[in-house]
Amino acid sequence: MTSSNDAPGTAAAPYQAAGSLRNRTVLISGGSRGIGLAIALRAARDGANIVLLAKTGQPHARLEGTVYSAAEQIEAAGGQALPLVGDVRKDDDVAGAVAAAVERFGGIDIVINNASAIDLSRTDAVDMKRYDLMQDINVRGTFLLSKLALPALRASDAGQILTLSPPLNLDPKWAGLHLAYTMAKYGMSLTTLGLAEELRADGISVNSLWPCTLIDTAAIRNMPGGEAIVKGARGPGIMADAAHAVLTGSNVVLEPGSRSGNFYTDEQVLAAAGVTDFTPYSLGAPEDRLVADIFL
Repeated sequence: MTSSNDAPGTAAAPYQAAGSLRNRTVLISGGSRGIGLAIALRAARDGANIVLLAKTGQPHARLEGTVYSAAEQIEAAGGQALPLVGDVRKDDDVAGAVAAAVERFGGIDIVINNASAIDLSRTDAVDMKRYDLMQDINVRGTFLLSKLALPALRASDAGQILTLSPPLNLDPKWAGLHLAYTMAKYGMSLTTLGLAEELRADGISVNSLWPCTLIDTAAIRNMPGGEAIVKGARGPGIMADAAHAVLTGSNVVLEPGSRSGNFYTDEQVLAAAGVTDFTPYSLGAPEDRLVADIFL
């Protein structure tokens, strides 16, 4: 499960990068905490330019961090940061973020669709405002940010879109458990599927990334029983390393494999990048006690 309302923190990692994001410009939605922030900090360590589009401009009672505190951490890690308070549901905010990124850094090389809302309620229980929120952030927000960034991505010599969404697993189990959320996350994945094909001739790589296990986030901790659930989770660092591997080509792709149109898992990517021991990513639970993520 992933959400834009993620808890901060990264784990010590066994991943050794084969490439760098130095001087690349990354536009990420919902990157003020958790998985999004962990991905941004990993890129910042290379010397990347990070444009953060997130709603949290003022401290939140239940969520740690703001877009400005995230920017401070990014710059401390070695990157350049442009913090922007905005909402992926609003066309003008997204268009403004794209324009600001191009004006400040001269272009955009990578778009990361991280912003996401979660509600695992069954159909008769889900509030339609929550349904609309998930559709607007997860599906429309992903589509909109990708769409408006396309001119800048086409101008890059290495344009990429990475979306945090699951493989399109049509086992009815997942739709039956939480239909509203499944529809919203699969909408993000359909954007990956479609754009990868549509943009193939443009040389823009479009992929999705999803964790094999539960990841420790504020969204999970704030759920009923969440503090107990995250004891079987990994830290956001595993997703940060996996995203870095995808974006730098550090994961080996065997012929006739393609670097676009893939639905990667974090373990798959890192194993291909040479990682053999995933225990450093755990919060303490042994590997056989980790909670598997949904949709797999």
